This record gives sequence, C-alpha cells and structure tokens, in this order.
Amino acid sequence: MKNYFKFNLTGNKVLPVWIVFMVLFLIPYIFVQYKLQGFKTQSHDPQEVMSRLGEMLQLYGLMFFLILVEYTILFFLAKLAIEGVEFKEKSLTFIGKFGDYMYVLLSGFLLSIITLGIYSPWFMAKMINFFAKNTHYETDNLEFKSKGGDLFVLVLITLIIPMIIVMSGIGIFAFAMKINGSSPTETHSPMAFIYGLIMALSIFIIVIPFMYNYYKWFVNFNFKNYSIKWETSFWSSVGVVLGQVCLSIITAGIYIPMAYLKLFKYFSGKTIARSETSAKKFGYDLEPASDFLYIWGQILLTIITLGIYYPWGFCKIADRVLGKSYLEEIEIEIVTTTL
Repeated sequence: MKNYFKFNLTGNKVLPVWIVFMVLFLIPYIFVQYKLQGFKTQSHDPQEVMSRLGEMLQLYGLMFFLILVEYTILFFLAKLAIEGVEFKEKSLTFIGKFGDYMYVLLSGFLLSIITLGIYSPWFMAKMINFFAKNTHYETDNLEFKSKGGDLFVLVLITLIIPMIIVMSGIGIFAFAMKINGSSPTETHSPMAFIYGLIMALSIFIIVIPFMYNYYKWFVNFNFKNYSIKWETSFWSSVGVVLGQVCLSIITAGIYIPMAYLKLFKYFSGKTIARSETSAKKFGYDLEPASDFLYIWGQILLTIITLGIYYPWGFCKIADRVLGKSYLEEIEIEIVTTTL
C-alpha cells in the first residue's frame, strides 16, 4: 500500500521571509555580481591599480557577508518547509534553536575561510546533521550518517584531481596550438570551437559522476531502526543523469523541469529504508505532460512578477510533487541457515 506525503505550507506564510531574503540578500548580491563582472582597469599607475584592487576586495568581502546573510535567512525558510511536510496525517516538527544554528553556521563559515575551503565538507556535514537531528516525526528524529571526511576524499578524488589533470592537458594543447601559429583561445581562431568543445565535454564528464556520488553521500540517514540510502549502481545511474542533461542542453533549457522530475522519480525509486525485518521504498507517480506544464506555469509566473510570486510557486510545486510522492512496504529476502 502506498502512503502519500502532503505539503501544507502556503505562499502567504513564506512571503514575509521571502521579502526579507530578496531585500537583504538577493538584490544586493545581484548588484555585487554586476559590479564584479564589469570590474576592469587599464591603468598602469601603481596607485590606481592598488585602489582598484582594494575596491575589488571590498566587493568580495561584501559578497561573503551576503552569503552569510543568505544562510541566516534560510534557517527560517527551512523551518517553514520542514514543518509543511505531512505523512499519514501527522506533520514533521522542527525543534532546532536559532542560536545553535548560528553557532554551527558562524564557526563552520569562519573555519572554511581560514582553511581556504578545506573544512567545507565537515561544515556541510554538520549543517545537514543539524537539520536532520532537529527534524522530528512523532517522537523520533532523523540522524545523518555520512561524514565530512568521506566528502573531502570524494571531492578530492572525483572532482579536484580530475579537474587539475584535464585543465593541465587542455593547457598543453592550447600552448602547442599557439606555438604552431593557431591560438585556440582567440575568438576568430578556427580552433576556438574545438578548444571550447573539448573543455566543455571534459568538465561535463567529470561533474556528472561527481554529482551522482555527492547525492549518494547526501542520502544517508537513520530513522528509528531504519537505514535510508540509495540502492543504485554507478553506471546505470550516471547514464540516466547524462541522458536528462543532454536533453536539457539540446532543448536550450526548456526540458529542465522534466529532467528534474524524471531524475526525482528514478532516484526516489532507488531510495530504500531498511531495517532487519522490513523494507520500505520511496516513489513518485509522474504524469509527464501535466507535471511539466504545471511547473513551467509556476516558473513563468515567478519570472513575470520579478520573483514576487516565488513563495506561491514554490509551495504549489512542492505540494504537487510531494502529493504524488509515497512510501510503500516492499518484500525483503530473508536468508536462513540451518546447523
């Protein structure tokens, strides 16, 4: 029997927090990014160069501050979203204290900056665990089981080292072409297209497996006596992701909502909650045409209203998707031995 989720949060409840988010983070952040994109200096005067460098550092400092503001406000958005989820006529509750959250946020943010990002995996694990352990269903809470050290190794082996190798190879290729009188980095060079294609494909090949491994690391929780994980195979899963990403690129992004829905259906079906005596599987009842059009409708309304409609769009999409997401009992193989 399928037991479906519900999402009871409304746009009216989200709107006040969303307005604060737009005013204190989104609008200033867009402005800072605009200033950074247009930051150029042609002067060779050391004094002017140092002055421009100081301005740039101030902009980056403001950007980091705005990111901190973003995560502060997200606490309230996350609390609303978590408590909007309902299962078997009982809502989730979130008991996390804002002060405890700020301690995790500020300490993790500071350590990540001091260590030049090295501490970030542990920071992320602590943030996820904070929300997990403070999310309760009836009297029990979630527990996040993955470790920051595992994510650090994952990022190093599947993202950073491959990126260094690939970028080094592309750099050697570009240098060799330049020596031969054909620079692939020049806009009108006949090699520019090939150079760009090689770079894009290389990054593409690295990022997709990394994202799969990252989300597999992310979906690792305990609840009561159940262990909740993805039960997937690497190659088939990466193949599914690759197909959806390719369709999104070919359609110039129009297909993106359907790609998310199909990936959600695929991976939710691979998310299994197991105990020693039973197992439950998550799932999603996809209606391709109607779901696709519904989500695009909400996106367009958000764009037309310059983001003001977002609280209602988010809640309506979450209600539609969660309303067709379910948990059902599945048979497990019980192995017995005789002596």
